[in-house]
Amino acid sequence: MAGRRARTGRGWDASPPRTGDATTPHPARAGDSTPHPRRAGDDAGRFRPRRGRRPHVDGADPEAPAAPPGDEAEAAREICLRQLAVRPRTRAELAGALAKRGISDEVSAQVLDRYDEVGIIDDAAFARAWVSSRHAGRGLARRALANELRQRGVDGEVAQEALGELDEETETETARALVERKLRTARGEPDAVFRRLVGMLARKGYPPGVAIRAVKDALAAQSAEAAEFAEQIDADALADAEGEPDPATRPLG
Repeated sequence: MAGRRARTGRGWDASPPRTGDATTPHPARAGDSTPHPRRAGDDAGRFRPRRGRRPHVDGADPEAPAAPPGDEAEAAREICLRQLAVRPRTRAELAGALAKRGISDEVSAQVLDRYDEVGIIDDAAFARAWVSSRHAGRGLARRALANELRQRGVDGEVAQEALGELDEETETETARALVERKLRTARGEPDAVFRRLVGMLARKGYPPGVAIRAVKDALAAQSAEAAEFAEQIDADALADAEGEPDPATRPLG
């Protein structure tokens, strides 16, 4: 090229590239198999996942070295507070949660003892609230409530004290209310309805005598046919056949 020095692309006399020369690919020509140059930064910011074990979301790697005692106690407190934020818990429930997360028995006992001292966990208060709530909300009787408290690790004496606040009269009234509510939508012959309702009360923990008498009384007030069937029911005999214990000796739990 006359009057101008050709660009060599090398050495001190190389002319600087025009704006965009280094980053803008040239249009492909027919038959040109040469790949276009990548733009600078084409791969920047692209996330390429590393192969291997995923990190644990809920906690540390189980194969990691054991945490110092102070850190373990702090982790135990954090686990307990998260559990208690969902609903009240018994000491046994919290101990189980700590064990599942690998907290040592010694640290677990220290943290839970401290929570006992300051009243953060209180099995007696838990049992009283549980009995009141589950009886009012679900209509559960003492037998079913005792089983639920036992499953949650409440001591037998603590459970019996809480269950003692639910007397037989209240239990009987609740059974009648449950039957009357179910009877409004019950369909079928009186004997079939009778069996279903007695079974419903039995699953909620009511003694056979209480369940049978509640259903018999409700059927007697429903219709002439149901009343006739109810007259044939010997509640005492059926309760004895079911093996109902004497109320004076029946344990609360």
